[in-house]
Amino acid sequence: MKRIFLFFILSLVFGFSSFVFSQTEDVQEKESRMSWFADAKLGIFVHYGIYAVDGIDESWSFYNGKISHENYLKQLKGFTSKKFDAVKWAELFEEAGAKYAVLTSKHHDGVAMYDTKMNDLSVVKKSAGKKDIVEPFCKAVRDKGMKVGIYYSLIDWSHPDYPNFTKEKKRYENDTIRWNKFLGFMNGQLDEIATRFKPDLWWFDGDWEADAKGWGAPQIKQKLLTYNPGVIVNSRLQGYGDYDTPENGVPITKPTSPWWELCMTMNDAWGYQPTDKNYKTPNQVIRIFADCIGLGGNMLLDIGPKEDGTIPGEQVAILKELGRWTHKHADAIYGTRTGIPRDWYSGPSTRSKDGKKLYLFIEHKPNGPIVVKGLKNKVATAWVVGTGVTINTQVMMKPWWSSNPGQLYIDVPEDQVDPQVTVVCLTLETALE
Repeated sequence: MKRIFLFFILSLVFGFSSFVFSQTEDVQEKESRMSWFADAKLGIFVHYGIYAVDGIDESWSFYNGKISHENYLKQLKGFTSKKFDAVKWAELFEEAGAKYAVLTSKHHDGVAMYDTKMNDLSVVKKSAGKKDIVEPFCKAVRDKGMKVGIYYSLIDWSHPDYPNFTKEKKRYENDTIRWNKFLGFMNGQLDEIATRFKPDLWWFDGDWEADAKGWGAPQIKQKLLTYNPGVIVNSRLQGYGDYDTPENGVPITKPTSPWWELCMTMNDAWGYQPTDKNYKTPNQVIRIFADCIGLGGNMLLDIGPKEDGTIPGEQVAILKELGRWTHKHADAIYGTRTGIPRDWYSGPSTRSKDGKKLYLFIEHKPNGPIVVKGLKNKVATAWVVGTGVTINTQVMMKPWWSSNPGQLYIDVPEDQVDPQVTVVCLTLETALE
């Protein structure tokens, strides 16, 4: 009885200290943790798993009754990963201009993509390929100077002690003993990933099936920070994340969070589905990306490799054209901050950290000069980003006797227009007003 009472008291203390820690973290400390994320702008999301074998919805296909759980797991026999090459992946991500990459370590189906010791449901123990996918991924991504993100589903619809099984079937309700057994399993996997792979970013998913107390969210957050004081966590940890993650929906106005990331598919599916040919064009992807960074956010662009580990050609082509554009316009992308509202300029824009450079993204071929309204600063010089060609500017509608800043007209030569999105830089004599 004394042991039980002591355990109860320690649990209360640990839980309370975690809550206080999460709520009172120093603002400067958090800004320090988030600094690389704020500068990174572009990440690659990788949904790789056994669902690529049949090209069906990841986990949801059996949860929603499209396929039986038994038949879903039979895909393990066809998951060869025979052409999986983490180095080639990382090279492609670098070429695309990504500064971080996030890999699914375990989706809602419970199949671990690494050699977990907590059970035997992993591609290492059960699949045809018998390969650890996460370890070489982390090494290859880090070798290219990118940050490593690990996706982890709190949900595990395959685990015998998890309450929910399918949309129509539950294993149990209100069974504290079984739920705590599952939490022990889940935390064991989190410990494995934290110690083995040391992620810079945790990308949680599935938190909607329990509340913060149920998951032990504050304890999870504190534990992850104990493993790595600089780690950052997405918002899907019931209020204990560091940044927001809108999904497949571009914000119209700047989100209230100072840090956010749009996670987005290239077509309509997260994992590989050969029948889904509804791909966005490179132009659409680039313009969405420009919208994100213009509003101070990042874009996490998803790919879905085939079961053998190769990336579909349509996805490679998008990444390569995105990379051509990001490398050409790197100065206007990485390390920048929110630009000016669209009432002042009819397109996305970013600014340098010191506010002395304003980058204007031109989404269409100009039919005459582009216009910036209400700019109080004097422009020292203007040029086309990526080519360095100096261009002309002219202030109109500014009488000498008025404080009205007038309208700034900028000529963009036709031969300097980028086939996707052109970017112009204005160097200002003083910080942006």
